[in-house]
Amino acid sequence: MWLEYRAAVMAACLIAPIAAAASQAAAPSPTPVVKTPITHEKLWLMRRVGAPEVSPDGKWAVFPVLEPAYEPERESSDLWLVDTDGKAPARRLTHTRESEGSVAWSPDSKSIVFTTKREGDEVEQVYLLELSLGGEARRLTNVATGASNPKWRPDGKAILFESSVFPNALDDAANRKIAAERKALKYNVHAYEHFPVRYWNRWLDDRQPTILVQSIQEGATARDILSPTAFARASGFSGVQGETNISLSPIWSPDGREVVFAATTERWNSAFSHVGYHLYRMSADGAAEPKVVTPAVGEYSEAVFAPNGKALYFKYAPQDSEIYHLEKLQRVAWPAGGAAAEVTRDFDRMVSGYVLTSDSRTIYTRTPEAGRENIYRVAASGGRPTQVIGLEVGGYTHIASAQKSATPVLIATYGSSISPAEVVRLDPNTHRHVNLTQFDTVIAASIDWRPPEHFYFTSARGRNIHNMIVLPPGFDPAKKYPLFVLIHGGAASFNPDQIGLRWNYHLLGAPGYVLLLTDYTGSTSFGEQFAQAIKLDPLKTPGDEINQAVDEALKRYSYIDGSRMCAGGASYGGHLANWLEATTTRYKCIVSHAGEVDLTTQWGESDAIYEREITNGGPPWAGSPIWRDQSPIAYAANWKTPILLSIGEKDFRVPIGNTLENWATLQRMHVPSRLLVWPDAWHWILKAEDSRHFYDEVHAWLGKYLQDPNH
Repeated sequence: MWLEYRAAVMAACLIAPIAAAASQAAAPSPTPVVKTPITHEKLWLMRRVGAPEVSPDGKWAVFPVLEPAYEPERESSDLWLVDTDGKAPARRLTHTRESEGSVAWSPDSKSIVFTTKREGDEVEQVYLLELSLGGEARRLTNVATGASNPKWRPDGKAILFESSVFPNALDDAANRKIAAERKALKYNVHAYEHFPVRYWNRWLDDRQPTILVQSIQEGATARDILSPTAFARASGFSGVQGETNISLSPIWSPDGREVVFAATTERWNSAFSHVGYHLYRMSADGAAEPKVVTPAVGEYSEAVFAPNGKALYFKYAPQDSEIYHLEKLQRVAWPAGGAAAEVTRDFDRMVSGYVLTSDSRTIYTRTPEAGRENIYRVAASGGRPTQVIGLEVGGYTHIASAQKSATPVLIATYGSSISPAEVVRLDPNTHRHVNLTQFDTVIAASIDWRPPEHFYFTSARGRNIHNMIVLPPGFDPAKKYPLFVLIHGGAASFNPDQIGLRWNYHLLGAPGYVLLLTDYTGSTSFGEQFAQAIKLDPLKTPGDEINQAVDEALKRYSYIDGSRMCAGGASYGGHLANWLEATTTRYKCIVSHAGEVDLTTQWGESDAIYEREITNGGPPWAGSPIWRDQSPIAYAANWKTPILLSIGEKDFRVPIGNTLENWATLQRMHVPSRLLVWPDAWHWILKAEDSRHFYDEVHAWLGKYLQDPNH
């Protein structure tokens, strides 16, 4: 039986300390620490702090902590609680192997709900933990199709949540019946009449998202308010397709009488057009059809109401012939709705996350800039954001705000490539943050690593290109080091100054390599036009800029040995690695994970196709030369550089066909090559032992071709 943290006096807004064994790691000793190089074990076994949620009164923050292990049965994830004044260490709330997700505080700050699987659960359900009473969490929902993303009604007497249900099943009994019938079938087949058919790592089925409402009283049952509507039965109805699920992201209206969500009725357009979305509103009792909140079609995300209930805020990006748009923060008056007004004006930067203060007057945003992620402030009524916390190292990866506190309470996670994420409290007035947790600070301080060094250069096309240099352990500027050019994916992404597991900068460089990371044309966090400029030029200019960055690094840093260089990347970084294979012989070796080698093959096999047509100037048969001119396989006669290929067999974003085509060509052309196929992996290698072996393979490949000929 799992145990819960048992509060003694939460009703008085105090939580008693628990045993020291359950508390977080102690503060670092003043004794000098002997620093040693990073290893896969040190990296993988660090505890991983998740996104905090702050109580409405601003006194507490709850967050998940994963305690990883190489053996899956030994891994666990639990919820922790910390008071936001920073006067006491964090305390563990739950003691389970199964993870808890989608945490939400009750309006009175006395309870939380979350999703998890407990004893007897076949799918995730919503559980309620009353912190003011102590004891164990009780299961709130019991639906056959599972429950996710719970949200409290403003009066604290009910929740809404999402589930994925079968067509025309209007209640749980109908869903159970259909599930049993399908389980009894003697055949197994995927059948489709529309695109898309798969996404990231799974085949799509005919289930669709819906919204259910349920009282928190014991014995209450959930009611599906969306499936009975004509809107939900429309052909092409769906929520927003995410990495692992399809979600409507529903929220309550301030008075609890309505629900707002994001949806489309154009899902089947994805083979030939954008899939347009709207924000919708509907009665919380399901008595009326959903209605559009805002007239503009596009992409909507992260909708929230101002604490005073007078405006609805959300991120919005239009859909047109461009390949990328910044998501702008917008608002509409509530309950009127109508045309949206832009909040972040004259701001050519991303808003990766945002929160409103409890007085509804101010918005704080997370904004990536050149590898860092800073905090900006803007009036809730709109204006030009101004930076209030700018960082030299790392960035903020989540931000939360108390919605009923007397004064603003801002809680975030901060981390960098040498600092695992920890929960912090932001103080915009002093332009700094204060740590509330110290889970991994001791082990981080014992590792021989240092922050990246940043530099810019002007490319041949006149663009200002940002780069980072990462140095190996035991670095000596008088020595010469081989260079590993690590290429980020995306392309609509950037190189963050953060710890990563899949391509960890310091672990890759641990054997003694300098790393170069370039934010090439198409990267985000450098303005909208910079990201859009990759249109009709998906590989050539980014590849040229990577080579120009190498030239610049060789001029700036005498410790780089230009005769010993390798390049590598994954996803779009793998595409560019394959492009370097096709267009230059300056590198001693290349590493390509999940990389395309043929633009046409990628168009036909991938889980998304229309956006690729926009990038490349129309469908493959329409005559655009990009499809061949910027396909690495078109230059196979020139391939010479030894290359390590890696692919997850379950990857539907860059399917295995591209890697097999690449491999066949390499073997046909007698290019030294090695192929790694990971049967249990998809776009990323996530299993612990697979990850450890992947780094062993990469290090062995680099060591084979970058060894010093003088030693």
